[in-house]
Amino acid sequence: MTNTMNKCSATETAACCCVDVGTVMDNSDCTASWSEWFAQRSEAEAKLASLTERARQIESEPCEIAARVEEADNGVQLTIDFTFACQAETLIFQLGLR
Repeated sequence: MTNTMNKCSATETAACCCVDVGTVMDNSDCTASWSEWFAQRSEAEAKLASLTERARQIESEPCEIAARVEEADNGVQLTIDFTFACQAETLIFQLGLR
């Protein structure tokens, strides 16, 4: 996830160190990327199904999901890009992964 705080000129309120959400979330970053190594392809496919279900619960419009499974000598790498309709959904999805 890119840090958009460096790009904006948010005005903070001294009392609570708050910023206007509109200055941080401008719908310029609606894609959440995720990657992990697995010992077996079946584990990667199960994780893909689980994360797809999570994305479907959050989406307001269909989330575009681009998954890549690459096999190597030491296992299987799953890389997924989730592109949501708006940045708020992307943020909710990312926070749910923590």
